[in-house]
Amino acid sequence: MALKGKIKVKNTIVEMDGDEMTRVMWAMVKEKLLFPYLDLQLEAYDLHLQNRDKTDDGVTVEAANAVLKHGVGVKCATITATADRIKEYNLKQEWKSPNATIRGILDGTVFRSPILIRIIAPANRNWKKPIHIGRHAYGDIYKNQEIRVTGPGRAEIIFTPSDGTHPVRKTIQEFEGPGILQGIHSTDASIRSFAKACFAYGYDQNVDVWFGAKDTISKTYDSTFRDIFQSEFEKNWKGKFSSAGLKYFFTLIDDIVARIMKTEGGILWACKNYDGDVMSDMLASAYGSLALMTSVLVSPRGCYMYEAAHGTVQQHYYKYLKGEKTSTNPMAIIFAWTGCLKKRGELDNTPEVINFARKIERSAIETIESGTMTGDLIKIATLQKKEKPVNVDEFIEAVNERVASKL
Repeated sequence: MALKGKIKVKNTIVEMDGDEMTRVMWAMVKEKLLFPYLDLQLEAYDLHLQNRDKTDDGVTVEAANAVLKHGVGVKCATITATADRIKEYNLKQEWKSPNATIRGILDGTVFRSPILIRIIAPANRNWKKPIHIGRHAYGDIYKNQEIRVTGPGRAEIIFTPSDGTHPVRKTIQEFEGPGILQGIHSTDASIRSFAKACFAYGYDQNVDVWFGAKDTISKTYDSTFRDIFQSEFEKNWKGKFSSAGLKYFFTLIDDIVARIMKTEGGILWACKNYDGDVMSDMLASAYGSLALMTSVLVSPRGCYMYEAAHGTVQQHYYKYLKGEKTSTNPMAIIFAWTGCLKKRGELDNTPEVINFARKIERSAIETIESGTMTGDLIKIATLQKKEKPVNVDEFIEAVNERVASKL
């Protein structure tokens, strides 16, 4: 049925374009699945690597501040500069990860959840329900300082108080030869925000919260995470969790990993920054594909940024530049947009926007379950009769046909 008019999205969504093949798919999703049906107010920022270089990464800071202003943003995958990328794109310098910059400004927690498809079975046969993952999005190695030690010498960690009292210093290592050094940090405020966000998310999703750290070895750093989580739970969440039949569980990170392999799912796994970075990709792959994972950065300031959990799909992009068709999976990009639309609709009290986003999600899942899917999924799908994989253009068009039929 033809639409009489486009659905109005009342307030602004901050859009951050990205790099390589995800940039190509980003444009396809907007053109096919959004613009024909929605009256959108987008405040756009181009986070293409060359534009970040041109603006001395100022565009990344502007985009993050825009999310703070408008409350909802959606981000395409971006390149994190490396020595090879400096040569490839003729960059001024090795710019920091834009995700790390944005996370630092928003002081948020990243939550990732798998997109469950009936015909895509998890690699772990025990997992019957989603395992959500909450990643502390501040500090650690993502805001570190490093030194390449060239020869013998003493490595120290020093804190100089602002009140003029004596500095605190500890010896890390007496080097007898070359080596490496790394200094990392976090703050009580960011850890508490992380804890609050995790308990709020677990309560909202009606799932237990698990948190693991290496407090037996890291008796100050990791123990502080443990203590702040416990304090936040006892003070603000214990009664709510008890009434809802939910639990908070802390143990060593290695014990958590072992338990994760045997759980049936239906939990939120709260992770420190680096742990969450690594384990979210492990979960995504085990649930079927990196492209079957939703991702949202939740800030304690009341704003949200949705993104695709995977990278820029570099090799497919090189094929695309040669004019070749690629069978690249756009599901995470589609769900980044639907996630931000649902949140925008929730904040604006516009149920028609929320319902439209849910129709896109159902259409995308139904397209896969009907046998139309990209190459990464066709290898693991449990269909009795497997069809040939479709290219990304064909997949998005198939989703669009289902969306149109639901309106």
